[in-house]
Amino acid sequence: MIFQVLCDPRGHVTIDSSGMLMSADGHRVGAEGDRFVVHMDREALGDYPLGRYDVTVRITKYIENRELAWTIEGQQRPPIGHVYGYQLEPADPDAATTLVTSYYDWSQIDPAWRERAIFPVISADALRATLGILARTVQ
Repeated sequence: MIFQVLCDPRGHVTIDSSGMLMSADGHRVGAEGDRFVVHMDREALGDYPLGRYDVTVRITKYIENRELAWTIEGQQRPPIGHVYGYQLEPADPDAATTLVTSYYDWSQIDPAWRERAIFPVISADALRATLGILARTVQ
Protein backbone atom coordinates (compact mmCIF):
# COMPACT_ATOMS: atom_id res chain seq x y z
CA MET A 1 0.00 0.00 0.00
CA ILE A 2 2.84 2.45 0.81
CA PHE A 3 4.48 2.15 -2.60
CA GLN A 4 1.11 2.62 -4.32
CA VAL A 5 0.62 5.95 -2.53
CA LEU A 6 4.12 7.07 -3.56
CA CYS A 7 3.55 6.11 -7.21
CA ASP A 8 0.29 8.06 -7.43
CA PRO A 9 0.73 11.75 -8.34
CA ARG A 10 -2.19 12.63 -6.07
CA GLY A 11 -0.53 10.64 -3.30
CA HIS A 12 2.32 13.15 -3.28
CA VAL A 13 -0.18 15.93 -2.66
CA THR A 14 -1.93 13.93 0.07
CA ILE A 15 1.24 13.31 2.09
CA ASP A 16 2.94 16.70 1.53
CA SER A 17 3.72 18.45 4.80
CA SER A 18 5.08 21.67 3.29
CA GLY A 19 1.73 22.91 2.02
CA MET A 20 3.28 23.73 -1.37
CA LEU A 21 1.72 20.89 -3.39
CA MET A 22 -1.76 21.98 -4.41
CA SER A 23 -2.76 19.25 -6.88
CA ALA A 24 -1.26 16.87 -9.43
CA ASP A 25 -2.06 15.63 -12.92
CA GLY A 26 -0.81 12.47 -14.53
CA HIS A 27 -0.85 8.73 -14.33
CA ARG A 28 0.55 6.43 -11.68
CA VAL A 29 4.29 5.99 -12.29
CA GLY A 30 5.74 2.57 -13.03
CA ALA A 31 9.25 3.11 -14.36
CA GLU A 32 12.25 5.41 -14.40
CA GLY A 33 11.61 8.29 -16.76
CA ASP A 34 7.88 8.51 -16.03
CA ARG A 35 6.59 12.02 -15.39
CA PHE A 36 3.66 13.86 -13.87
CA VAL A 37 2.81 17.51 -13.21
CA VAL A 38 2.42 19.07 -9.77
CA HIS A 39 0.69 22.42 -9.28
CA MET A 40 2.63 24.29 -6.61
CA ASP A 41 2.24 27.34 -4.40
CA ARG A 42 5.53 28.41 -2.82
CA GLU A 43 3.73 31.01 -0.69
CA ALA A 44 3.11 28.23 1.87
CA LEU A 45 6.78 28.40 2.88
CA GLY A 46 6.73 32.17 3.30
CA ASP A 47 10.22 32.56 1.88
CA TYR A 48 9.99 33.60 -1.78
CA PRO A 49 6.93 35.20 -3.39
CA LEU A 50 6.76 32.85 -6.37
CA GLY A 51 3.01 32.39 -6.30
CA ARG A 52 1.50 29.44 -8.15
CA TYR A 53 3.52 27.51 -10.71
CA ASP A 54 3.82 24.02 -12.16
CA VAL A 55 6.70 21.57 -12.02
CA THR A 56 7.20 18.24 -13.72
CA VAL A 57 8.27 15.36 -11.52
CA ARG A 58 10.58 12.96 -13.38
CA ILE A 59 11.19 9.56 -11.80
CA THR A 60 14.92 8.85 -11.54
CA LYS A 61 14.78 5.58 -9.61
CA TYR A 62 12.02 2.98 -9.54
CA ILE A 63 12.50 -0.29 -7.70
CA GLU A 64 9.05 -1.69 -7.09
CA ASN A 65 8.13 -1.79 -3.40
CA ARG A 66 11.70 -0.78 -2.46
CA GLU A 67 12.59 2.71 -3.70
CA LEU A 68 11.17 5.66 -5.59
CA ALA A 69 13.19 8.81 -6.36
CA TRP A 70 12.56 11.84 -8.53
CA THR A 71 13.88 15.19 -9.59
CA ILE A 72 11.98 18.32 -10.47
CA GLU A 73 11.85 19.77 -13.95
CA GLY A 74 10.50 23.27 -14.16
CA GLN A 75 11.09 26.63 -15.75
CA GLN A 76 14.35 27.12 -13.86
CA ARG A 77 17.51 27.33 -15.94
CA PRO A 78 19.83 25.75 -15.36
CA PRO A 79 17.85 22.82 -13.93
CA ILE A 80 18.34 22.61 -10.17
CA GLY A 81 19.26 18.93 -9.91
CA HIS A 82 17.95 18.06 -6.44
CA VAL A 83 16.46 14.62 -5.80
CA TYR A 84 13.73 13.46 -3.42
CA GLY A 85 13.01 9.85 -2.61
CA TYR A 86 11.72 7.10 -0.38
CA GLN A 87 13.34 3.79 0.47
CA LEU A 88 11.18 0.98 1.83
CA GLU A 89 12.41 -2.10 3.65
CA PRO A 90 10.54 -4.76 5.59
CA ALA A 91 10.94 -4.07 9.31
CA ASP A 92 9.09 -7.07 10.69
CA PRO A 93 7.64 -9.56 8.19
CA ASP A 94 5.50 -11.17 10.91
CA ALA A 95 3.85 -7.85 11.71
CA ALA A 96 3.77 -6.73 8.07
CA THR A 97 5.56 -3.50 8.94
CA THR A 98 7.79 -1.45 6.69
CA LEU A 99 10.59 0.94 7.54
CA VAL A 100 10.29 4.00 5.29
CA THR A 101 13.17 6.41 4.83
CA SER A 102 12.54 9.77 3.19
CA TYR A 103 15.53 11.50 1.65
CA TYR A 104 16.30 14.77 -0.05
CA ASP A 105 19.65 15.14 -1.81
CA TRP A 106 20.81 18.50 -3.07
CA SER A 107 24.53 17.56 -3.15
CA GLN A 108 24.59 17.57 -6.96
CA ILE A 109 22.70 20.81 -7.58
CA ASP A 110 24.00 23.13 -10.27
CA PRO A 111 26.59 25.60 -8.92
CA ALA A 112 24.39 28.52 -9.98
CA TRP A 113 21.79 27.32 -7.46
CA ARG A 114 24.33 26.41 -4.78
CA GLU A 115 25.52 30.03 -4.75
CA ARG A 116 22.03 31.19 -3.82
CA ALA A 117 22.26 29.33 -0.50
CA ILE A 118 18.56 28.40 -0.51
CA PHE A 119 19.01 24.69 0.17
CA PRO A 120 17.58 22.77 1.80
CA VAL A 121 14.21 24.06 0.65
CA ILE A 122 12.44 21.39 2.70
CA SER A 123 13.63 20.90 6.27
CA ALA A 124 14.35 17.58 7.96
CA ASP A 125 11.33 18.29 10.19
CA ALA A 126 9.10 18.58 7.12
CA LEU A 127 10.44 15.27 5.77
CA ARG A 128 9.64 13.60 9.10
CA ALA A 129 6.17 15.14 9.08
CA THR A 130 5.54 13.71 5.61
CA LEU A 131 6.38 10.25 6.97
CA GLY A 132 3.76 10.70 9.67
CA ILE A 133 1.16 11.75 7.12
CA LEU A 134 2.12 8.76 4.93
CA ALA A 135 1.67 6.41 7.90
CA ARG A 136 -1.81 7.81 8.64
CA THR A 137 -2.73 7.65 4.96
CA VAL A 138 -1.92 3.96 4.58
CA GLN A 139 -3.52 2.97 7.88
